[in-house]
Amino acid sequence: MSKDLLLEIGLEEVPARFVRGAINQLKEKMTKWLDASRISYGEVSAYATPRRLAVLINSVAEKQADVEEEVKGPSRKIAQDEQGAWSKAALGFARSQGVDPDAFYFKTIGGVDYIYANKSSAGVATTELLAEGLSSLITSMTFPKNMRWGSHELRFVRPVRWLVAMFGEDTVPLEITGVTSGKTSRGHRFLGTETAIAKPADYIERMREQYVIADPLERERLIVEQIEALAAEKGWTIAIKEDLLEEVLFLVEYPSVLFGTFDPAFLHIPQEVLITSMREHQRYFPVLDQAGKLLPYFVTVRNGDRKSIDQVAKGNEKVLRARLSDAKFFYQEDQKLKIEEALAKLTTVVYHEKLGTVADKVKRIEKTAAKISALLQADKQTAADAARTAAICKFDLVTQMVYEFPELQGLMGEDYARKAGEREEVAAAINEHYQPRFAGDQAPASLVGAIVSLADKIDTIVGCFSIGIIPTGSQDPYALRRQAAGIVQIITAHNLQLPLGELFAIALNVHAEANTLQREADEVRKELYEFFALRVKNVLSEQGVRYDVIDAVMAAGFDQLNSTMERAAAVTLHAAGDRRDEFKLVVDALTRVGNLAAKATTSQVDPALFADAAESALFSAWQAVRIDIDEALAAGDASKALAKLALLKTDINRYFDHVMVMAEDEAVRANRLATLALIAEQTGRIADLSKLVW
Repeated sequence: MSKDLLLEIGLEEVPARFVRGAINQLKEKMTKWLDASRISYGEVSAYATPRRLAVLINSVAEKQADVEEEVKGPSRKIAQDEQGAWSKAALGFARSQGVDPDAFYFKTIGGVDYIYANKSSAGVATTELLAEGLSSLITSMTFPKNMRWGSHELRFVRPVRWLVAMFGEDTVPLEITGVTSGKTSRGHRFLGTETAIAKPADYIERMREQYVIADPLERERLIVEQIEALAAEKGWTIAIKEDLLEEVLFLVEYPSVLFGTFDPAFLHIPQEVLITSMREHQRYFPVLDQAGKLLPYFVTVRNGDRKSIDQVAKGNEKVLRARLSDAKFFYQEDQKLKIEEALAKLTTVVYHEKLGTVADKVKRIEKTAAKISALLQADKQTAADAARTAAICKFDLVTQMVYEFPELQGLMGEDYARKAGEREEVAAAINEHYQPRFAGDQAPASLVGAIVSLADKIDTIVGCFSIGIIPTGSQDPYALRRQAAGIVQIITAHNLQLPLGELFAIALNVHAEANTLQREADEVRKELYEFFALRVKNVLSEQGVRYDVIDAVMAAGFDQLNSTMERAAAVTLHAAGDRRDEFKLVVDALTRVGNLAAKATTSQVDPALFADAAESALFSAWQAVRIDIDEALAAGDASKALAKLALLKTDINRYFDHVMVMAEDEAVRANRLATLALIAEQTGRIADLSKLVW
């Protein structure tokens, strides 16, 4: 026998960004409690709006499952006295488990006898568990921010205003902060009324009658369908940004899409500014033409029906006009600020108390960028553009527009720099140096932007590491993981011949000269390698490279990132498909070489000491491919290098069939190990093939 179970927590409006996590948590806690309570159940559905968190569970058993379990007691030595009678310890075990001592039996574990008993526990009615279980479930919920209200001790995301708790058609008695549970829910704040729920299965329809679409999936579908229909009707492209859609989804209970207009005169402001103002301040969706150019319209979602929708649109237009007027004012005022004046203001902006001001950071970026340009042998113009970009890359941080919209940093710098007469390459690089801003974003398109971006990111990472700010667990307040991943992406995207070790050394030296390096450089360098190793592994994993291939390639080093990526691709190619079986035989041979080569004390081979034809054959075979392998690796063609090494397989196997490597004669033994060491050295520059899993 089973019944449906419904729990709804009615609240004052919950911040939209908290709702998704809250409803997922409620669903997870409910299923874990049912599982722990041995109560079987069917489908679990979670519902949420700004004013409610609800979970509906179908086919919840009316009784706990009975349980049969074997319990272990003390050892025979402790459980029985010399006459074989049960000791106090054994009798106490019997009482604690609710079993008769006559039911004891022995089992031997590790040579020791222990008493055991079979314990039976009959399940109780679900109704006897629900009140306490649901109350504990609700009060144990956690949120990013909590509040208290009245004289209540409970800390919750928002005050609880009503509770619906039903098992079948019966109310589950709960009381939270003076609010008692019942069968009555509340509809839309303005369009609905209180409504009685006869049974849990009626919940969604009763809510719909009261202008509440409780299912987030249905609500999202309605929003998207209305937006797409409007776009089709008007011939517009309405940009639906996922995070904005998610926020709007949990701002409304009954969505109605509408559109409004704004003065086309505002379109002379960069469209990114207008879009940001609409999205961040008003939660509006921007409207674009087919070419992606902003049009003087906006789309928003009303929390209600379509009654007087035109008046609602006019109200939104009035509010947006004020917002865009502010943006226009900021934009015009910012252009009165000279770049050099803005840079002077950076001396008053603290970056970090131990790392100085933003102006200090800019000076370090300038020095780092100059050294990177020199290392990359950038041409004179590129180096000059990188130097100018580095010097002014942060000037827009003190503009009114960036103060109002921090996410526009870089973009406004590009626009203002262009208007101030800076070279186009410099203006574009100011924006590019923040790239990639997030996972999936593009690397800077220009080499100038790449150089300054690398300088900025490595300065941040080394600076933080030098003062002990190192990401742990989920804590990464300075987004160092993202910045390190950005460095990896930039180097590989531009195929830069820039070893990580050289990049670390540049930043460490710059910080040392600035007296901001507060730990030993060698210690920081070691931690940087460990930190970047994880980022490189993540990048390879995202590219679909097998974990064992990653381990094998990383064991050969990852200082040259492009080489690392190419070697991973080469090993993956040879270890998959039709080549797999043959490559495994090659790997077996080369791994055997590597295992013995580890005992070598020299790589100097004396052919005069060869005592078997197989020795000469292997050495000659290696000499025939040695130069090709070196040239292939130098050219970044690890696949060709592997193919050349594979040619040694037959000679290696014949060598091991006919040659005793660990000969008694010390000179002969050392010579044979040296031969293997030469082959192992070249193999090891590609990967530690012994780490491959077949």
